[in-house]
Amino acid sequence: MTSVLVLYMSRQGHTARIARHICQSIEAAGSRAAMMDVVEATHEGVDWDRHDVVALGAPVLYGTYDKSFLEFVAAHEADLSKKPNSFFNVSVVARTPEKATVAGNRYMQKFLELSPWKPKDLKVIAGKVDYPSWAWHERFMIRLIMKYTDGPTDPTTVIDYTDWDDVAAYGRHLLTLR
Repeated sequence: MTSVLVLYMSRQGHTARIARHICQSIEAAGSRAAMMDVVEATHEGVDWDRHDVVALGAPVLYGTYDKSFLEFVAAHEADLSKKPNSFFNVSVVARTPEKATVAGNRYMQKFLELSPWKPKDLKVIAGKVDYPSWAWHERFMIRLIMKYTDGPTDPTTVIDYTDWDDVAAYGRHLLTLR
């Protein structure tokens, strides 16, 4: 039975929800899945030998990845590279079809340029706009970005652009990497 470890960084919980959905689809396919936040993994360590495949995911925040996430990747590049692996990013930009592809997502391309780890498999996942849950300065900045990208700017807007069936399919796809 294949065991998949889904490591993730989440700021407000949406990427954690995606990681959980990935794990549920793996378990529904009859395999084992575990998920672990990179903060927890940094403090407690990872038993890399317990897993056959590793997936690592992070949200894009204001066009960048969190510094602690990039530090985790750099510190564990060798561990990540030893196993069949995949990287997924989560961004609202991926709400449009052309930016939901690896080639069309500039944040995926940016990760590939910056990261010492070169994932064997890549996935872009659309995120969520949730203005009411964001601090005022985040609402302001995201609304400004959305204005320029023809996205929603109403500060009461909550839109989940995530294709949950595609996320489940990605989980099943991870089992083929072994």
